[in-house]
Amino acid sequence: MNRWVVGLAMGLGLAGVASADPVAGVWRTAPGETGGYLHVNIALCGSAICGRIDSAYDKSGTVQSDYEHLGKKMLWDMSGDTEGYYSGGKIWAPDADKTYASKMSLSGNTLEVKGCVAGGLICRGQDWTRIK
Repeated sequence: MNRWVVGLAMGLGLAGVASADPVAGVWRTAPGETGGYLHVNIALCGSAICGRIDSAYDKSGTVQSDYEHLGKKMLWDMSGDTEGYYSGGKIWAPDADKTYASKMSLSGNTLEVKGCVAGGLICRGQDWTRIK
């Protein structure tokens, strides 16, 4: 019985460490063509990293509570390494309504996010800023 309790405690402890991925948190996207931006909540979803649209803002910083894509998954199936690089996932661009192969690079409170087509030869990217 004691071994089982210790094993369970260790397993829960490891799960707690895994849920604290350095990229987890809320990120502000770069402004789009109209000056508006999004907040994306990035967290573990299973064994991968995913991100959902948490909130939307217009160019003046006013919350857009009627934004049609609130709560939608924007980033999924990302896996990271110990150096702050993430790959293997997909990113959905709401402005183009297209999904791309994605990779990310974390440096402090900046997350460089890229979506690529044609085997990674053509990429579109943004630098996101950590909000929390």
